[in-house]
Amino acid sequence: MKLQARDVVIHHRRQRYGDMLLAVDGVTFDIADGEFVAIVGPSGCGKTTFLNAVDGLLPLTSGSLTLDGRQIDRPGHDRAMVFQQPSLLPWRTVTGNVMYGVELLRIPNEEARGRAKRFVDLVGLEGFAESYPLELSGGMQQRVNLARALAVDPEVLLLDEPFAALDAQTRETMQQELLRIWNQTRKTAVFITHDIVEAVYLADRVIVFTARPGRVKEIVRVDIPRPRDLRVKREPGFVEIERRIWESIREESARDGLAATA
Repeated sequence: MKLQARDVVIHHRRQRYGDMLLAVDGVTFDIADGEFVAIVGPSGCGKTTFLNAVDGLLPLTSGSLTLDGRQIDRPGHDRAMVFQQPSLLPWRTVTGNVMYGVELLRIPNEEARGRAKRFVDLVGLEGFAESYPLELSGGMQQRVNLARALAVDPEVLLLDEPFAALDAQTRETMQQELLRIWNQTRKTAVFITHDIVEAVYLADRVIVFTARPGRVKEIVRVDIPRPRDLRVKREPGFVEIERRIWESIREESARDGLAATA
C-alpha cells in the first residue's frame, strides 16, 4: 500500500471560541500505489482537514498516517497539494510558476526549466509558457497549478476541490484532462470533492465520510473501465453508483440536521 490511515483522529482549534473541535474520528483505509481515490461527504465532515493532515499541515490527535511505511508528521516533497484556488505568483510566467516548487528542491536551473517545459506541455499549455497568470482563464490557471504540483515528482498528488470555482463546461473539460494526465503519470491521487458525479467519473474508489466528526461510512468501488469518456456519466452503471453514494450522503446530512436541532 502506498498510503495508510490507521484510526486517525484530528481535533482543530476554533479561533472564535478557543475550544478544540473533533473533526475526524477513527478514519482507517489504505490506498494502493497508482490508485485514484475520491473522498466525499456532507459539508463540514472533515474531508479537507483529513487531506491537510496527509499533507503534514495538521497534527494528528491519535492514530497514524504513513506513506510507503514512513510516518507523516510534517510537509514533504513526496506529497504535492493542488488547492481550489491556483495561488499563482502574478509576477512569474507559466514556466516560472511551474519551476517554483522545483527550485525549492534546489534542482539546477537547466533541469528545473526542462521539467517545467515537460509538464507545461503535458497539461496542454503549449504556446502559453511565457504568459502571466492574469492573461490566463481560470481553467488554464488550474492547469498551471496542476503542472506545478507534478513537476516536483511527488509520490502522492493531493487535490482539494481543484475545479470547484470553475464554470460547469470548463469543469467537465478539466475532469477529462485530469484523467488524461493521470493516465500518463499514474500518480497516486487523493481527490476531495462535493460533486458526486465528479468523484465517480475520476476515481477507482470513492470513500464516503459521515457527518462531522468524519468517519468512513463506506467505500464504493467504481467498476467502470478506463479510459472513460464524459459520455459514461449517462450510462446506467454510472448512474447507479452515483445514486448509491448520493443516498449515503443524504442519510448523513439528514442525521446531522437532526443532531443540530436536538
